Amino acid sequence: MTNKNNQPKPDDRSDNVEKLQDMVQDTIQNIEKSHETMKFSSGQAEEQIKAKNKRREEAIDGMRNEIKDEYYDNKQ
Repeated sequence: MTNKNNQPKPDDRSDNVEKLQDMVQDTIQNIEKSHETMKFSSGQAEEQIKAKNKRREEAIDGMRNEIKDEYYDNKQ
């Protein structure tokens, strides 16, 4: 067995902004789908969906901040 399999991959950030934008879009779509699911939910299930959507919105904020950071880093 060779050691090649244990080496880390090179750090390629060339398409990070696009990947992050895709992740934001996917998360937004998941929030929209959850709104449909909530129409048929009640009680604890509805509260769990709301809590998950809140975490998703926080994640979107984080990803958008990371997009800005990546954009400015690439611009320099």
